[in-house]
Amino acid sequence: MKFSAQVLPFIYRAIGSKHLPASNISFVHLDSHPDLLIPVNMPADTVFDKETLFSELSIENWIMPAVYAGHISQVVWLHPPWAQQISEGKHHFLIGKDISTTTIRVTGTDYYFLSDGLYVPADQLENQKPLNLHVILINPTEVSNSQEENGEVASAKRLKLNTDDTASTVSASSSVVPGDLDRSTPSLKKKEVQSASAPNKAETLSECSASSSLRNGECPIREVVKDVCQVLQKGDAYVLDIDLDFFSVKNPFKEMYTQTEYELLQELYNFKKPHRNATEEGLLDCVENRVHQLEDLEAAFADLCDNDDEETLQKWASYTGMKPLVQLVHSLKTRMESPDYEMVHQAGLTCDYIELPHHVSTEEEIEGLIQSVKVLLKDMPKPTLVTVARSSLDDYCPSEQVDIIQEKVLNLLGSVYGALDVHLDYSSTSSFL
Repeated sequence: MKFSAQVLPFIYRAIGSKHLPASNISFVHLDSHPDLLIPVNMPADTVFDKETLFSELSIENWIMPAVYAGHISQVVWLHPPWAQQISEGKHHFLIGKDISTTTIRVTGTDYYFLSDGLYVPADQLENQKPLNLHVILINPTEVSNSQEENGEVASAKRLKLNTDDTASTVSASSSVVPGDLDRSTPSLKKKEVQSASAPNKAETLSECSASSSLRNGECPIREVVKDVCQVLQKGDAYVLDIDLDFFSVKNPFKEMYTQTEYELLQELYNFKKPHRNATEEGLLDCVENRVHQLEDLEAAFADLCDNDDEETLQKWASYTGMKPLVQLVHSLKTRMESPDYEMVHQAGLTCDYIELPHHVSTEEEIEGLIQSVKVLLKDMPKPTLVTVARSSLDDYCPSEQVDIIQEKVLNLLGSVYGALDVHLDYSSTSSFL
């Protein structure tokens, strides 16, 4: 598969074959990006036409439609230290159909949702579904020589779901069906870090999982396991989704544009945050202003696609906040015969208040994260389905590292779950991962 959105067909297939229940699924997501946005203009009822739905999704917005459809009720985003797009802790909010636009919207007030114009009050939503979102930091484990030799890290006693073990596995012989997904173009909206002052209602997880360092031995990994298992006990089954850019990640737009161009994009797309204790009216004003800002920017770059002469440029530069457009376009045209303004707009959408995560990990950091994940999985119940996304064709996972990371992840899964039924679906010579 080329996009992580193609995880969803695997999930729907497992629902259709009765390996997964149709509702109350927990979703454990290891990634440097949350992927929890929503297709902004997609009618909410699209979720009930799966083929149309799959064609509408992209790599940053494929999870939430499954929440609105009623399949997923709990999401656990396990993130590395360099990815903090959504504030740490427990977030409880509603997702539903906006009665005024018939699109999918949320009551979540984190900057991640506000900056994409996705917030509405609860009384504006119909067909409401509650979502429990848990954001938990995973630090690399310091691997000692003895641990490296033995391939083991001390683990806590495994906690079990309150369900029949046979119901949580695909078959008696294999609990894992890793579907490997590769992505081909940079994300339209892969959000990055926000400040801790975001006006959201998140509760803080245990101090261990939220702030302490595994590397320094301050927090036993079992504390993180407890947090995750408490979430899983609320669901009837769970899917484990691993994106290889969890272990090492690049911001591909930084290689497309100069530092000056990137800074101009940040200025153009800057998100004006609401006051810390904003009222509902203040949040609505914030979202309305943001939507108008993004609509103007989209229209400007669409216009430049047709004609990027000086007259067109100056017309748009006269709009409030659009003055940096002149310097940006002039710079692009000195480097490129015909700039891809649609791609420029997509790049801008990813740098609204802070940059995308960019951290090319050392071998030691990759191995440390592998060990942390191994301890987590050894102490968690078996998932029904495991999906693995490579994220290398779009350069989110460094191409020079992706195969090494994939091998380590598959070895990890094999060591925890035994023989794997592996399906490859990312190259022209294979039909599945």
